[in-house]
Amino acid sequence: MKKTTVTLRFKKLKSGMLSLYLDYYPPVIIPSTAKLSRREFLKMKIYEVPENEWQQKHNDAQIELAEEIRAARFLQIRNKEFGLVDNIQHNVNFYDFYNSIVEEYYNTGSKGNYHSWKASLKYWFEFAGKDLESRKLTKWHVDQYRNFLLTTNNLRTNKKKLANNTASAYYKQFIIILKKAYKEKILPSNLAEDAKYIKEKRNIREYVSEEELGKLWKTPINSPIVKHMAMFSALTGLRYSDVVKLEWDDVFEDTHQGTYIHLREQKTDHRHTHPISQAALKILKSQESTEGKIFSDIPYYKVIRELKKWVEDAGIKKKISFHNFRHSFAIINLSKNENIYTIKDLLGHKNITTTQIYLQSMDKNKIKAVNNVNVDLDGL
Repeated sequence: MKKTTVTLRFKKLKSGMLSLYLDYYPPVIIPSTAKLSRREFLKMKIYEVPENEWQQKHNDAQIELAEEIRAARFLQIRNKEFGLVDNIQHNVNFYDFYNSIVEEYYNTGSKGNYHSWKASLKYWFEFAGKDLESRKLTKWHVDQYRNFLLTTNNLRTNKKKLANNTASAYYKQFIIILKKAYKEKILPSNLAEDAKYIKEKRNIREYVSEEELGKLWKTPINSPIVKHMAMFSALTGLRYSDVVKLEWDDVFEDTHQGTYIHLREQKTDHRHTHPISQAALKILKSQESTEGKIFSDIPYYKVIRELKKWVEDAGIKKKISFHNFRHSFAIINLSKNENIYTIKDLLGHKNITTTQIYLQSMDKNKIKAVNNVNVDLDGL
C-alpha cells in the first residue's frame, strides 16, 4: 500500500507573490471540485521576499494557517473521510483566517475595496483580539460584535462614533467571512444564518449643478490639474481611480462612434467602450502629456485639499468630494429624462438598483407636488 503524504508547497506568481497549495501523494478527490487531483490550491498567498516586518508577519500567519489545514487534510485521508464524505472540522485561528480572506482582495480586488476589508479586520481585532479559535466562536460573539460596531468610536479619529453605514459595511463583510468559514468547515455551525444585518441609513447624494459647474470652471485654483480631472469626471461619470489611470492609448476617434475611450474600471474590472463629449475631449487635449498617462501624477491628499478650497472659493456651500462630480453626471442626466439603463451602463453599475439611488436626489414627483399649490401672494 502506498504511503500517503500531504505536503505544503508554493507556486510563484507573476505578481511576485507565492501561492500556497497542498500536494497529495497518491492523488485524492478534492472536495471543492469532486475530481481526482494531486493539487489543492488554498487561495492563500505570501510574499516571496518580505520587504518589512508587516509582510513577514503576514507570511508567518498564512503559513501557520496552511499548516493547520495540511494536518487536518492528512487526518481526513488517514481516517478515510476525505473527499465527498468530509466530516472533519478544522480548528484554526479565526483572525488568521479572516486576514487570509482580506489578503485575497489585495491581489484580486480594487485598492479601495482592499482598504475597506483591511479596516473591517481592524475592528474585529479591536473586539476579539487575535487568539480566538474558530471552534470557540459562537452566536454570542456575532451578536456582540454587531453591538460593538454600532457603539464604538471611529478607530482612526477616536472622536466620533463610527458612522452607521460604515458599521453596516464592516458587519456585512464579517458575515461573508462567517459564510466562507462554514463552507470550509472552519465553523461547526452556520453562524451567518441568523446574523441580523445592520440596516443602512439613506444618505443624500450631494451633487454639483450645471450652474455650479460653470461657476467652478471660472473660479481660479492653485492646481489646474485638479480642476481638469474633476470637470472630466462630471462630463463622463468616471471615478477618480479611472480618471487618474487614463492613458492616451485608451482614447479613440472615428466617424462612426465619435470620440470614445476603452475603459477597464478599477473598481469592478469591467471593460467597455465609453463615449465622451467634445468638451471632455478638450480637457484631455489641454494636458501637457502626449503619451502614457494623460493626467500627471498628483497625490490624492493634495487633490482633496485643493478641491475643498476651490469649492469654497466658488461660494458653493455644499460638502463636495471628488466622487460628487460622478454623482453630478448621473443626476444631471436623469433630470433631463435620459434613459436610466444608458446611465447605468455609462456608470458601470452591475445592477439598476444602484443607479436608481440617484433618482432619490431629484424626485420629480415631489417637485411637481410642491408646485401644484399656487397662491397669488399679492404684495410679495
